[in-house]
Amino acid sequence: MGRFSGFKVTLRQMFKPRVTTHYPKVKREKPQRFHGRHVLNRYPDGMEKCIGCELCAGVCPARCIYVRGADNPPDAPVSPGERFGFVYEINMLRCIFCAMCVEACPTEAITMTHLFEMSVEDRDDAIYTKDELLVEADGTPNHGQPPSRLIDLEELKIADGWMRATAPAGRASYEGIPAWSPSAGVGLRPPEMGQSATDAATDEPGDDSPDEAPGHHDEEE
Repeated sequence: MGRFSGFKVTLRQMFKPRVTTHYPKVKREKPQRFHGRHVLNRYPDGMEKCIGCELCAGVCPARCIYVRGADNPPDAPVSPGERFGFVYEINMLRCIFCAMCVEACPTEAITMTHLFEMSVEDRDDAIYTKDELLVEADGTPNHGQPPSRLIDLEELKIADGWMRATAPAGRASYEGIPAWSPSAGVGLRPPEMGQSATDAATDEPGDDSPDEAPGHHDEEE
């Protein structure tokens, strides 16, 4: 019987509830701040948000971003600034999806979507250029790969979730104030919520109640 004792573990597991999902037929719902494929955003008037400052490339720990800026043509500017992102490439084979590029961008040009199924047959197809990353004038995102049962292109439209992770330390004074500029296809994003400025203003100094806003005493000093 010793050689059959190992089957007891298998038999016990057969009658327990399943913890796996039938991927790709069934997919888990992704959290709002999911780190997926990047997109380059536009302003509502269609102008590009990227100014070619290369801060995203400089902060990237995996060195997967390559940016080359160029001066805006005076007669037909691409972005509101003096320069724009003439070349923009992300090597998805090296990207670790840390979203530090999102944090570093001063114009909120680059954000991350919920799309993560990006398998390719050719390594060159994993290098996304500005043609795939930049959204259309109406904010519709692009994708360089043909749709398949693994690629849900609707997830490319969910590109604002990770912005919520860059809230200013949850201070109550920022509640109700939009922290991000409008984007094409999205408009003005809703402000940060979850902190009550009214309750924080009524807290007495020295009150250690859990409802007190973080940094409240620092603001009074």
